[in-house]
Amino acid sequence: MFALFQIIELLLTIAWWIIIIQAILSWLIAFNVINTYNSGVRSFLTALDRMTEPLYRPIRKILPDFGGLDFSPMVVLLLIYILSNIVVPQIFRSLLAPT
Repeated sequence: MFALFQIIELLLTIAWWIIIIQAILSWLIAFNVINTYNSGVRSFLTALDRMTEPLYRPIRKILPDFGGLDFSPMVVLLLIYILSNIVVPQIFRSLLAPT
């Protein structure tokens, strides 16, 4: 049971860092620090988009349009934080509690 808890925590941590890396890269692209015409950079960004788009899509449908700002990564990070620090540990504690 503890191994399952660790796997869930690992997956949530990986998702957290993928979103953080994608946000930093988007800022670097916006300030022309990274050249998106480079095929390696473009394929890396495409891979990140493919990993995060299924997480963002349902939230983008719910959130109103804020012009050029996309708040879906912040919402996903908040949900990951809640899952990682509140929900999953509570479920784990309830499963291990003596009955």
